[in-house]
Amino acid sequence: MSRIGKQPITLPEGVELSVNGQDVKAKGKLGQLELRVHDEVSIKIEDVANDDGKTDKVVTLAPKSNSRFARQIWPTMRTLVNNIVVGVSEGYTKKLEIKGVGYRGNLQGKTLVLSLGFSHEVRYDIPEYVTVKMEDAAGKGSQTDIQISGIDKQQVGQVAAKIRGFKPPEPYKGKGIRYADEYVIRKEGKKK
Repeated sequence: MSRIGKQPITLPEGVELSVNGQDVKAKGKLGQLELRVHDEVSIKIEDVANDDGKTDKVVTLAPKSNSRFARQIWPTMRTLVNNIVVGVSEGYTKKLEIKGVGYRGNLQGKTLVLSLGFSHEVRYDIPEYVTVKMEDAAGKGSQTDIQISGIDKQQVGQVAAKIRGFKPPEPYKGKGIRYADEYVIRKEGKKK
């Protein structure tokens, strides 16, 4: 039995989930997402009474057969369904930091322009499904803090990885673009 797969997904207030065969649609305050569940996994929505006497809508997934592949894909599908439920209700955010003297970025319309020590500026066109802001934790404008947000976890992570890939942090001075919670292992320079 999978510890992840057997956990039910409780739908939060304001989220509607509809199942049509293997197609799942989630609709919430932030938008709408769709997912096709693998044919080896069954999905159903149930009403379950909670401690307050009210009923919650709960989504459960189970493997259709006892094959090895069905047991492997079951927790993956449960996680993907949970990701779309969280995405339409809360959304996802990734934060990046730009470190280094003279390294900075700014937004020009739907284009992120980065100065990263190259002879040219790096321009990245922001996809329409993702929002990018240049502000720090206090909400003030910043040239070194990038905040990427959206409803699709995979797409938000892909955009963050693409931006970080323009100049990953180097180990000697730590210059480059890093995730806000990333720890960069530093190396000692050459000794004379």
